Amino acid sequence: QVHLVESGGGLVQPGGSLTLSCAASRSIFSINAMGWYRQAPGKQRELVAAISGGGGTNYADSVKGRFTISRDNAKNTVYLQMNSLKSEDTAVYYCNADFIRSDPERGPYWGQGTQVTVSS
Repeated sequence: QVHLVESGGGLVQPGGSLTLSCAASRSIFSINAMGWYRQAPGKQRELVAAISGGGGTNYADSVKGRFTISRDNAKNTVYLQMNSLKSEDTAVYYCNADFIRSDPERGPYWGQGTQVTVSS
């Protein structure tokens, strides 16, 4: 099992930047892949960005060139750097771990979410 705790959300003006952090309760080496999802009011949760154990990344088309996902293995933390934020980026952002390699039948795991609001 793994517990995920997000931080870094808040209110930012359009065009601004925020960095979200997701701290895992165990080594992220043990996790197959981690990602960030978001859910806006009245909409389904969607994948924003993901990073594999090998460091490969993928992004939603809507955030390509603006968001960057990264990981710090020593701190067991995954980050989402968000630049050039738009009002449509407003959502609750959730950290996700798909499964632990030694226990692939369980998961995915989710954090509690952090609110990002882009508004002037």
